[in-house]
Amino acid sequence: MAQDALKDITEFFENDIGESIIGRNDSLASFRELGPPDLCHIIKTNNKVSTKDIGSYHFVLGTDTSSSATIAAYLNSLSYSLTEEQSGWFSNNKSQPSWKIRSGTYCCFNAFSRVDMRVEVQIPGGVVSYLVDLKGDRHPITNNTLWQETYISGILRAIMDDNDEPDGNDGNQLRGLRKLDAIKNLESEKRFLEAASAEFWKSWQLGTEPEVQVATYVSNHLSNGLMKYFGNSYRYDIAAKFFEQLAEKDPEVTVLLAKSYIGYDEEIKAIEVLNRALKAKPQSYSLILVQIDFLRKKKRFDMALKLAKLAVTYAPSEYSTWATLAEVFFELGDIEMALLTLNSCPMFTYCEKDSNCQRMPMPARLNIAMNYETKSSPEELKDIKDFISPSDSNGDLREHIHPELLRLPANSLRGTFLKAYELLVKIVRKIGWNKLLFYRSSVFVMEEEYRIQRANIEKKQQEKNEEQERKVSFSRTTENKIEEVVIQEHQKTEEPEETKEEVKGKEKAENEDSETDEDLNNKLEEISLSSDAPAEKPEKEINEEVKEESKKEDKNKGNNVPSHTNSIIVDNNGADGTDEEKVKIKKKKLINSESHLIKNELNKFSQYSFKNKRLCERWLDNLFMVLYEDLRFYSSFRDEIAHLKAREARHVAYRKSSMEWEVFGDLALRLQHIDEAKEAYLYSFEQKYSSKSLLRLLDIYSSEYNIQGSLEIINRLVILYEFTYNDNTYPNPIGRSIFKLIHYHGLVKVMNAALGLTNYDLIQKYFEYAKLFRVEGFNL
Repeated sequence: MAQDALKDITEFFENDIGESIIGRNDSLASFRELGPPDLCHIIKTNNKVSTKDIGSYHFVLGTDTSSSATIAAYLNSLSYSLTEEQSGWFSNNKSQPSWKIRSGTYCCFNAFSRVDMRVEVQIPGGVVSYLVDLKGDRHPITNNTLWQETYISGILRAIMDDNDEPDGNDGNQLRGLRKLDAIKNLESEKRFLEAASAEFWKSWQLGTEPEVQVATYVSNHLSNGLMKYFGNSYRYDIAAKFFEQLAEKDPEVTVLLAKSYIGYDEEIKAIEVLNRALKAKPQSYSLILVQIDFLRKKKRFDMALKLAKLAVTYAPSEYSTWATLAEVFFELGDIEMALLTLNSCPMFTYCEKDSNCQRMPMPARLNIAMNYETKSSPEELKDIKDFISPSDSNGDLREHIHPELLRLPANSLRGTFLKAYELLVKIVRKIGWNKLLFYRSSVFVMEEEYRIQRANIEKKQQEKNEEQERKVSFSRTTENKIEEVVIQEHQKTEEPEETKEEVKGKEKAENEDSETDEDLNNKLEEISLSSDAPAEKPEKEINEEVKEESKKEDKNKGNNVPSHTNSIIVDNNGADGTDEEKVKIKKKKLINSESHLIKNELNKFSQYSFKNKRLCERWLDNLFMVLYEDLRFYSSFRDEIAHLKAREARHVAYRKSSMEWEVFGDLALRLQHIDEAKEAYLYSFEQKYSSKSLLRLLDIYSSEYNIQGSLEIINRLVILYEFTYNDNTYPNPIGRSIFKLIHYHGLVKVMNAALGLTNYDLIQKYFEYAKLFRVEGFNL
């Protein structure tokens, strides 16, 4: 480890001192919600040799940011984290220079007032605090309530952070993030709840989850954070006490109160408070959604359907109301209505998290803190070290994975699009892909139908235009004839009288010309506009000929010969050759008339089916293709694995790379094939250490309340946490899973099952937390 690095904190070293502060100033305007993790920047100096100062920084969550004094205490504590190899009277490295922290700057974003609170500490020296607005301008802190807002913002960031989840931070996990326990004991919890109660009515300013369009008192990061904090530890009774006082001021807060009551099996109280709140606010869609969730758990889908339709009426621009209605239709088995409702869902563009908006310059180097005193086997520690800091010899992990697995578009789904995809997966799991395609074609206009309808419309428009042109040409010819008659009459008045014979000859010639014109017009009307087909007769003539033919068929029933062939046979007996031509012409006309009738019927049917379908939204059409790609690759990969198992069952895991098994596990989990996902993650971990595979397996085992499987995974994960100086107890994946087991099996049973584990001393702190905060099941 370098002598200028902190021993237990992963930190980034700057090229130029202060460049991280400048990068944060430039990113302030892009922070939309809770903001990124806190930035701690320190400057180190060496007094013994003529070396220049160096700057480094790290990211941290869970620090007490209630005042400048508590932040200054954290900056002073970093001095104890400097490498101590060169310090001490009996040190063997007395010749090495000693580094000290000269100053530090702590940056914490206030999500309520949208300012960045800064504390600068000089060691030794004084403490200076100020704020920086979104434009990067510096201002003094004149209002003490800003510190209370900053304190709540910091704790909420620690609660809502998912950086240690398998796909945390939208798949772009922040490296070297230090997480501390934001709430260490019951006193700090009480203090946080008091501050949250004071700032609750401003909580809508914090923003909300990506599936909600407009933040409200019951849907924002403060209320969501409180429900997550108490919900994952199954302490809904404390949450209910907190929301009882707030619900008296605004009936809509009853949404959170009712959820808390239902969480600890007080359903009667939940129904009573919902009834009172709905009388006060009958058009609150949030209250209706809580009722719908309760009815769905009780399998009363018919009643839930009526309420879901009502919720859509009250909030047509919210995704949650439409999605709930689609899920109720699905649970009732009405797939067509579920698809139509899903097609009507308003979709929102997903905005990346604030952690990804903080653009930092490329550091000069990175120091990863590793605890080599961790009690574990050397082989396991080596695997963990290679996982944390992969060497160049391992190469790029993407080189050892099938390219189609990386190109699967479902990997990038977020927000409302991911929720809609999950509903499509549920439908496929219930009815299958072929049935889904059938319902899709019966509900939505397909491409071929749209093309035919478009062609019919264009054809009708073309016929209409040609009819108008023909009428215009006819009117022009009549106007020309009138002009000719007028000119002739005018000439008669001016010219001398002609002989009677000449007049008679002229009149005869004019009559002949008019007759030829009329014949020509009649022939033009009979000519078809399409060169391939003969002209169509009017509907009256067609109907008369069809009637005549039906009479002939009645006469010829005894011969069992069609009417067309009988007419041809009778006409062929005639002596005149022109009769054959008349029969052929008549036959063609009848065939054309019948085909014309058939086309009309087909057009009517296509128009009827077209009018009763809807156009599929482009995003939903893309989701169908995304789901198809997932199913196609899943089927081919599964068939390949089945073939390998039939040949060599022992070495199946090594026929694919660790990364391939991991991505295939994500694919199987996305398609709700839990057993296949579990097997893939086990194969992945068998080849190479992977925290993602372990966390996925832990989530699966804990959801199944599998004590043995969960504790075996936890026994491996605590080594990783100890090796990387991760001292956070809750909230984190390990604590969440242990509390889930305690809630289901009781604390005593889970502790007894963990006694035989090699790392029981590292797991014991979670059991102590459960006793201290009285997690549900701690007394069982």
